[in-house]
Amino acid sequence: MKVLFTTSEIAPWVKTGGLGDVAGALPVALRQAGCDVRVLVPRYPALRAAFPDAGHLVHLPWMGGHLPGADLYAAQTPEGVSLLLLDCPMLFERPGNPYLAPEGHDWLDNPLRFGLLSRVAARLASHASPLDWRPDVLHCHDWQTGLAPYYLRFYEHGAAKSVMTIHNLAFQGDFSSDVMGQLALGESDWHMDGVEYYGGMSFLKAGLRHADKLTTVSPSYAREIQTKVEGMGMQGLLQARAPDLVGILNGIDPAAWNPATDVHLAAPYDRDHLADKQLNKQALQREMGLAERSDCPLFGIVSRLTYQKGLDLVAAIGDGLIQLPAQLVVLGSGSHELEAAYRQLAARYPGQVAVTIGFNEGLAHRIEAGADIFLMPSRFEPCGLNQMYSLAYGTLPLVRPTGGLADTVVNYSELALHEGRANGFVCNAANPQSILGTAAWAAGMWYDKPRWQALQRNAMAGDYSWTGPAQRYRDLYESLFSA
Repeated sequence: MKVLFTTSEIAPWVKTGGLGDVAGALPVALRQAGCDVRVLVPRYPALRAAFPDAGHLVHLPWMGGHLPGADLYAAQTPEGVSLLLLDCPMLFERPGNPYLAPEGHDWLDNPLRFGLLSRVAARLASHASPLDWRPDVLHCHDWQTGLAPYYLRFYEHGAAKSVMTIHNLAFQGDFSSDVMGQLALGESDWHMDGVEYYGGMSFLKAGLRHADKLTTVSPSYAREIQTKVEGMGMQGLLQARAPDLVGILNGIDPAAWNPATDVHLAAPYDRDHLADKQLNKQALQREMGLAERSDCPLFGIVSRLTYQKGLDLVAAIGDGLIQLPAQLVVLGSGSHELEAAYRQLAARYPGQVAVTIGFNEGLAHRIEAGADIFLMPSRFEPCGLNQMYSLAYGTLPLVRPTGGLADTVVNYSELALHEGRANGFVCNAANPQSILGTAAWAAGMWYDKPRWQALQRNAMAGDYSWTGPAQRYRDLYESLFSA
């Protein structure tokens, strides 16, 4: 099964969220499941630097509209995954992240940048490809590649089947109809079954309408996005495509996220040596300038500081959380208001609250290992990865029952604990009082060491790897060719 995986980011080189993690890890697992995978991604500065010896494959001439010519380069990741690097310096050789300038605003030519990525993906997945290698399946990810299944319609013979994966429906690639001509699209494309969307155009809508199969990153999220509450205006289309929509839970990389082998930790541990987890708590307290207390739980947060993640709710209960008593360590960045709120909380409680604005991979691992309880009260969460990191590290997650959080975290009860299923704490309501009440309940449970360790062992016994999800994706690919 030959698969062209098309993405706008790929970890560890270019990453803004879960999409980058998936693009970095899933192709590796698919190779292990017997697929021949090649990943098409723009040749951003970070990828140019990471693969300076990438070999030139072919020049791609102008493809209509304002889409410029570009070049393809070949490289290989350390895990053996083949990369197809789309080189167009005028569009991709820029500072900032893939979508935003350093000042924080969207690049104005994002439609052209990701229109080119989509157009090239469609060409490589068709009989018009200049490469000898032709995919059976074109697998597209999020709005940045949403035009690819639509462009693929222009190739009537010998085109690959297509799969469109939604990582977060909130990001849809909506633009003015003025960009149609730039993207080599015309009046015949401007209709409800084309790219038109509420008077503008939408990359994602085009992909959801024209891909052969649709996936999203958890079973619960697949159901939620068909409702008015979570459908973000796309619920009607998704309901119509329901027979072709499947939720496949993301995985995590057990080589990178394993407390027994994690090089970032002060002390390795596993589910049979949970006492050593305390050494990581002590080391984290020292590193972050917290009082070295063993008499209260330590709550951890590693996240974008946004409304979606529910972290305004945590900021609102900061005083009550510390008075439980408890400590709090935060790593993340996001809205300026939330960053300021957490800084103010740390200033009010020196030695009890530590906040680092930004991101640090090693510190993220140490928080996962050193915290007792991981706070993730998201209002919506397509999949979530940090709750799975937390489960693997025996750091019990406190979540809301949405998306992938609902699919991975089982609320504590005596019955669920006895059955070996309970592995965390679930708060149903998205308000400060409920979050604080659940946090107080979890903090109280922390003092009951036999039950707490039973919860930890349940959490660490789960399989959160990519092995199962990769096989489900392979089965989905094969279903495209069944009678």
